[in-house]
Amino acid sequence: MSEGKISGDVVLVTGGTGYIGSHACVSLVQAGYQPVIVDNLSNSSRGVLVPLASLCGAPVPFLEGDIRDGECLRKVLREHRPVAVLHFAGLKSVSESVEFPDRYHENNVGGSQTLIDAMQDTGVKRLVFSSSATVYGAAEQVPVAESAPLSAVNPYGQSKLDVERLLATRFADDSQWSIACLRYFNPVGAHPSGDIGENPTGIPNNLMPYITQVAVGRREYLNVYGNDYATPDGTGVRDYIHVMDLVEGHIAALKLLDRAPGLRHINLGTGKGVSVLEMIKAFEEASGSAIPYRIVDRRPGDSAKIWADPSLAKQSMAWKAHRDLHDMCADSWRWQQQNPQGYNEG
Repeated sequence: MSEGKISGDVVLVTGGTGYIGSHACVSLVQAGYQPVIVDNLSNSSRGVLVPLASLCGAPVPFLEGDIRDGECLRKVLREHRPVAVLHFAGLKSVSESVEFPDRYHENNVGGSQTLIDAMQDTGVKRLVFSSSATVYGAAEQVPVAESAPLSAVNPYGQSKLDVERLLATRFADDSQWSIACLRYFNPVGAHPSGDIGENPTGIPNNLMPYITQVAVGRREYLNVYGNDYATPDGTGVRDYIHVMDLVEGHIAALKLLDRAPGLRHINLGTGKGVSVLEMIKAFEEASGSAIPYRIVDRRPGDSAKIWADPSLAKQSMAWKAHRDLHDMCADSWRWQQQNPQGYNEG
């Protein structure tokens, strides 16, 4: 990609220095957009901006700011005049949300309300929201389609469901809005270059970064939370999706909102369930590294199994996941090997 300023329609990316947000910036540039990032760096690193500039061919404009700060949001919206917002900013740990439910409501729901109000005030009315499969609660049937009953079994899931309801209310009040709520299953993997990847602060709450940190020697062993679920090997089963497939889904959603405005709820997943023990085995095969683990008690708020019915995404926006479990593990391992301590602060 040529050096210099990135060209194209501006898209504001909240949480853009985070795991999914940073990969989305690369995908946006590849699709001809100009990303602009707002992030408070609460669970991300300024260090991502250096490899991100290399991957994008130019520095990505970045403002350190909080989505709960309405004046900050209105300023950046008026200055950059984005055609849309990709909204990733928010706290994302199920277990932490059980411990601090008020914090999750304030950040995820309150912050989203502030963002919605700032967008309304500045006339920016196209939004792709980072929702979650947790809005399906303890799903009674798998695979889970978008028509499944909605509920929440933890405060994190409740916060995502509450934001979806805020957006439905906004759309009902002003049909000029165009909104896609993308219900993620379990993002893993990294950019194939290994230059950017999942870089959690503190002890990882998600499976893959914990595995990679054990593999690289940062942690002694992996905790497997429960082996007595009603699943084939007793461990939790999830639909793991490569982060690059996931962010390409956001590009597809932006294009869908261009040609068919409205309010949409769409699953992003592979349609296949993988257990914790199966993921460990797949990573060991992809990396050549043994992953020691121990079985510990279940975590509150976790469900036994859930995976997506992704057929609506294929039908409505010609999107499906292409990368397989080996790709997810190999790309995660490449990132961690190249960045054993995560990003260096720049």
